Amino acid sequence: MVAKLNCNELQTMREKNNKPWLLYAIIATIFWGIWGAFTGVPSENGFPDTLIYCVWAITMILPAVFVLRRVKWRLEKDRKSILYGLIIGLLGAGGQMILFYAVTIGPTYLIFPIISLSPLITIVLSLLFLKERTGLLGIIGIILALFSLPLFEYGGDLPAENVNENETLWFVLAILVLVAWGVQAYFMKLANHFMNAESIFFYMMATGIMLIPIALYMTDFSQEINWGLDGPYLAASIQVLNAIGALCLVFAFRYGKAIVVSPMTNAGAPLITAIISLLVLGIMPGEFKIAGIVLAVIAAFLLAIQPDSES
Repeated sequence: MVAKLNCNELQTMREKNNKPWLLYAIIATIFWGIWGAFTGVPSENGFPDTLIYCVWAITMILPAVFVLRRVKWRLEKDRKSILYGLIIGLLGAGGQMILFYAVTIGPTYLIFPIISLSPLITIVLSLLFLKERTGLLGIIGIILALFSLPLFEYGGDLPAENVNENETLWFVLAILVLVAWGVQAYFMKLANHFMNAESIFFYMMATGIMLIPIALYMTDFSQEINWGLDGPYLAASIQVLNAIGALCLVFAFRYGKAIVVSPMTNAGAPLITAIISLLVLGIMPGEFKIAGIVLAVIAAFLLAIQPDSES
């Protein structure tokens, strides 16, 4: 019995030292970073954002089938699992739908910095209800990550003549997306306590598809739409990176703490996007984005080296 307990304890220590959450978080960060750098290209080519949402929802099917097959199609169908799965999916996909409308009536360079603070909601909820804690390095990393997020999207040199100070709807919508995605991450971690990650992702995929009719309704089909290779097909090849990143995020929350995973991925992905934009697309980031890159690098490093026993 003693030997068996020691073996179990040794196995637990090995799992902790392996940090599987970090691997999944890094993969999600890289895939989302690449996705962020190229996600706007199909839209620039004449393929509407609302149809890009439809393509994204469809690309979620392949990774969902892949992970379900690995667990021999064991989909958890009890009421609690379905409820939490739908909550997670609707918060994510619903937030995306609201964002589509928000960017059509408001300034994107103000909307995205607001949305990028969604990890703050996740951290507060995790501290209060999940009683998660982290060490000093983790605390510093979280703070730096939160400070870096708005800097990636802030464009202080952009004109604001199109902003109507009397219009507050876009601000309200941005806050709704902020709350939706912050709460989604919290429920994602909470659901991992009693249901497998494969089922969580399946319900995320299902709710994304459920909202496709709304995206189609929002699409202006009277405009000329690019149905060529650089339209929906390019969008699919880009959006599948988003889908795989979302899958890895679910597994990162399964093994890691929300107060660490959320700020790390949300700061790291824009970092990758900024680097790709600089090296591949030839876009030189402004001083605010450079400051965000520096803070994000330091934050990601601190979160990565924070011992599991404390984080």
